[in-house]
Amino acid sequence: MTAIALLIPGGNGQLGQELTARAPAGSVVHNPGLTELDVTQAGSVVQAVDALLAEAGDRPPIVINAAAYTAVDAAETDRNTAFSVNADGPRLLAAVCASRQVPLIQVSTDYVFSGDKTEPYEVDDEVGPKSIYGLTKLAGESSVLRSGADAWVVRTAWLYGAFGTSNFVKSIVRLEGERATLSVVDDQRGSPTWASDLADGMLELASKVVTGNGPAQRVLHCAGGGTTTWCGFARAIFEELGADPNRVQPCTTEEYPLPAKRPANSVLSQASWVEAGLTPLRSWREALSEAFQTSLVSR
Repeated sequence: MTAIALLIPGGNGQLGQELTARAPAGSVVHNPGLTELDVTQAGSVVQAVDALLAEAGDRPPIVINAAAYTAVDAAETDRNTAFSVNADGPRLLAAVCASRQVPLIQVSTDYVFSGDKTEPYEVDDEVGPKSIYGLTKLAGESSVLRSGADAWVVRTAWLYGAFGTSNFVKSIVRLEGERATLSVVDDQRGSPTWASDLADGMLELASKVVTGNGPAQRVLHCAGGGTTTWCGFARAIFEELGADPNRVQPCTTEEYPLPAKRPANSVLSQASWVEAGLTPLRSWREALSEAFQTSLVSR
C-alpha cells in the first residue's frame, strides 16, 4: 500500500494501536491519545492536523478517527461527556479536515441500529439507536457526513483486540480462571471483529481514498465474517483456552439486565464493503484462533 501521513486520534486504544502497528511502510504516523489530543477542543484538533501536514512531505495525508467514548452503560448517565467525545469531536475533526482538504474516516458502530431487524443490516437501513451511546455515535456520523469534508463512515461491531485491558475476550479469559461456570447472554447476535483485521481493512480503504479511488458509498460496514451470540463467542474463547465450553451457560437479556439496551441483532452486512472493492474480513472464528496464537491474552 501507498505510504501515507496518518493521524489517529485515539491512537492508544485497541484499534488505534493496531492501525499504528500495521500502517504501510514509510508512512508518517501520529497516534495521540486523549492526553495529547482532546478532539473536543478545536485548538488541539487544528494543531494536530497542521502538525501532520507539516511532516507529511510527499505522503498523502488522512485522518482515521479512533477516538470514542465507549463506556456504553456509563453513557446512560454521563450523556454530556459521551456526546462531547462521540458527536462534537467528529464534528470538529471534520471541519478542520474540510478546511485543510484532508480526507477523514470516522469509525462508528452497530449501536446506531435498533437491532429489531432479523437480517444483517445494510448501510441504508433505517437507524434507530436504543442507547445514549448509539445516539452519540449516530450524531457523530451525521456531523461528519454533513461537514463538507471528504469523509467516510465505517461501522463495525463487537470489537476486541490484543491491546488494552478491557474487552469481551479478555474478560472471559479472566472469568474462566475465576469461576466454575458462567452465564452469558444467548439472545443477542453479532459478528466479533478482531481489531487487527479491522485495522487492515481501514488501511485498505485509506489507501483507496488517498489515491483518488475512494468508494462512492460514504457509509460502509466492516465486521468479522459469520455470526454468533455472546454465549457462542464465550464458548469459542473457552475452546481456545482448552477449557470445557459447556461451562458457559446461556441466559437471556432479561436475566442479565444492564443500564443500556443492546441491539438483539448486531450483524452488519459485508455487501457495501465488497461493492467498494475492499477485502471482506475473514470469519470471526478463524480470526479468534489467530488472535490467541499471537499472544492476545498476554498483552
